[in-house]
Amino acid sequence: MADASLPRPLRKQAPRSRFGVIPIVEWGLLAFLLLYPIAVSFLTAGDGPVDFDNFWVIRITTILILAKLAISFDLCWGYSGIMSFGQGLFFGLAGYVVAKFAEELGWLQIFFVVPMGMLVGWLAALLVGWFLLLGKRTPTVIFVALGTLTASYAAERLVGGWLWVGAGNGLSIWDFLMIGSYELEPGLAFYYVALLLLCFAYLGSRYLVRSQFGLVLAGMRQNEERIAFFGYRVQVYKAIVFSVAGMIAGLSGALYSYHEGFVGPSSVGIVTSTYAVLYGLFGGIGTLIGPVIGAGVIELLRLFLSDIDAIKNYWPVALGVIMLVVVAYRPTGLLGLVLSERERIGSFGIVDRSRTRFGTDSRSSQLKTTETDDGPA
Repeated sequence: MADASLPRPLRKQAPRSRFGVIPIVEWGLLAFLLLYPIAVSFLTAGDGPVDFDNFWVIRITTILILAKLAISFDLCWGYSGIMSFGQGLFFGLAGYVVAKFAEELGWLQIFFVVPMGMLVGWLAALLVGWFLLLGKRTPTVIFVALGTLTASYAAERLVGGWLWVGAGNGLSIWDFLMIGSYELEPGLAFYYVALLLLCFAYLGSRYLVRSQFGLVLAGMRQNEERIAFFGYRVQVYKAIVFSVAGMIAGLSGALYSYHEGFVGPSSVGIVTSTYAVLYGLFGGIGTLIGPVIGAGVIELLRLFLSDIDAIKNYWPVALGVIMLVVVAYRPTGLLGLVLSERERIGSFGIVDRSRTRFGTDSRSSQLKTTETDDGPA
């Protein structure tokens, strides 16, 4: 009779798939966005000439720009627990600054506009974050939410009464964004520039949240007090993420002002900040790709609902009802319909214990992290 103390024979484990739902959605959405302008231009041409600068290309370009704003909110709330109602502040402030440079100095080059928008958003977020997050006492979620909301409202009132920036009329940009000597008019070229910058913002954010820095953020999301007990300065990490999110929002605002040719008080205010929140909650926070999808769905719903004569005057109410139903019955957003909780949160080095039990993966024992019901240590 075999001794029960002897190790069991090794079992061959089937390899686990390296591809989850999120990579499939990412690659599928990227392929769609790359082919979209060409396909829609041919489909809408009919018997006439193909117009690559048609309405639908221009409209989706706006969504690509607003998707960056959605990503900035997801970094705040989805990954670091900062309920920010101030993303519109960084978005609109960057738009005002680049518009003023265009008006006063004629600086239209994209190699100036993009870095300037990012710098303005980063500095504004750093200032607000220093005031709200780096005090002697640990701020509550409500305190930060109301603080960012107040900052956004105050900025809207300020620019709405300041004649140097156009007061209630805002600022118009009469010239096109430039790449060297080429004028970047709204259309196909602007579409691919917005898509390229969206990919950079997305990949940069994705690298951040999946790095060692992101591991700390994951721990904060599961148990903030425990992470602080281990010696991590939680509020400093939050301030860093908040400033990075402001930088991405500033990039979005700078592009938006040139694409629309206008920036006004509403761009800085509560309405824009609220839409950033809705993009994230509707698409699915803590995923990065979810808010991008949420921005697209909400903006397309706004477009179609506002064009229906029966509800033309009440379309915001209809849109609000749709979003309330989704958020109430699916708190994880649209992406939560197909995404598991494990993939959304991530495993961060936790290995399959059934494999280590039989000794099939000796190297994994060196990578295993301490795991509790509260989350990663």
